[in-house]
Amino acid sequence: MSTESTIAVAIDAGDLPMGGGLMALVRPALLLLEPGGVLAINSCHDSLQDDLSVWCRIKQHEYLGHEPAPMAGASGTTEGSGCHDSSVGKPKPTVRHLIRRGDLSVPQGSRETNMRLEAVNGRLSAEAVLSAVPMPETADPRTGFAPRGAQVEPGGPRYPFDLLDRNHVAPPEVAKLYDQAVESQWDGNRDIPWHKLPMHSPDLERAIGQVFTFLAENELSALYVPSRFVSRIHPAYAEVAMFLSTQMADEARHIDVFLKRARSGGAGLGVSSVTTSQSLLSLLELTDFTEATFLLSVLGEGTFVDLLRFIEDHAPDDVTAEVVSRARNDEARHVHFGLVHVRHALANDPGLYQRLENAVRRRAAVMAANSGVPEPLQDGLTILAAGSTTYRDIARGHDEFRALLDEMHTNRIKRLEHAGFTSAQANTLSELHTPNFM
Repeated sequence: MSTESTIAVAIDAGDLPMGGGLMALVRPALLLLEPGGVLAINSCHDSLQDDLSVWCRIKQHEYLGHEPAPMAGASGTTEGSGCHDSSVGKPKPTVRHLIRRGDLSVPQGSRETNMRLEAVNGRLSAEAVLSAVPMPETADPRTGFAPRGAQVEPGGPRYPFDLLDRNHVAPPEVAKLYDQAVESQWDGNRDIPWHKLPMHSPDLERAIGQVFTFLAENELSALYVPSRFVSRIHPAYAEVAMFLSTQMADEARHIDVFLKRARSGGAGLGVSSVTTSQSLLSLLELTDFTEATFLLSVLGEGTFVDLLRFIEDHAPDDVTAEVVSRARNDEARHVHFGLVHVRHALANDPGLYQRLENAVRRRAAVMAANSGVPEPLQDGLTILAAGSTTYRDIARGHDEFRALLDEMHTNRIKRLEHAGFTSAQANTLSELHTPNFM
């Protein structure tokens, strides 16, 4: 029989039977104990001894026996509730049952204690949650979908998560980026002044339809590529999956508004080129999360931001400008995630640069047979920048298009250096990517 000093927790169970609510007191009380800790149950139920003994054997705890409950005021104990026997009108005796917690149940040390998140200016951010509940360096697939911080019962199945290393999955800024993404959501039906779209010449509208066809193709790629990795990310790094989900929501909205703009001017969609198709397939086939993030978000979407800026600068109307401006703001956030992800991974993996360069070279080799920027897109951007199809305007539009390619190369190098690459590495990677707009 246990002594008073070994009892860690005591509960007053009154006359609750095993099947009448008692376990709602017993099980949570046991979770407060370390394995080997002793729980005292003060009860006046008649048949509890046999029931508790059987339950303990099943759950691999140890039933230590029972004894009369101590009188009120005994140190470290709680007196029974003083149940009454209705047949004789007298108090029923209270018995103390003792259970020692087993070794195979939920580990007590995993329980969150004193957890209270405080709202700031009425908001409770994901960044605050991450600060209170940090990510582990590595994650255990056997914890399944248990949220980070939950107590995990042993014996569960192994889940097929294989992105288990914080340094290759979760940059420290990811919760802040998620908060920004949630606050920045917009509605492609309500927030674009579609009713203000003016009529343009058929030539200009066909150019716009071609450009926005290309934009939608690329955003379909940016929707599908992250979706391949979400199910592989361990929930210990849920903020990454949550951010990628906001990214996919952004891309879905972009696809919607790009296609609406292409069709709302009367010209409809343009040509889907083999060059674009081959380029985007090479992204979809990537299996490494960091490589995919680098090629899609740093190189591809980084270049895409410059393209959207070009379209905004040369937009022939406010509706077109609003569509690409809102999309560009979203894309800038996606690029920032790619930059901080790659920078964090580079800092923790000396061999990562060579793997990333090899990935870029493999993609460049796949694209070597193609002639660079798809011709329909070149023509569409040239006419868009010209604003008409007069030969003098086309000459100016062509110069603007060539300047865009130079600007993309310059800005790519800046982004790559910001991600942690040397100037020489950045120039090499940018040159290899130059034929691709995504």
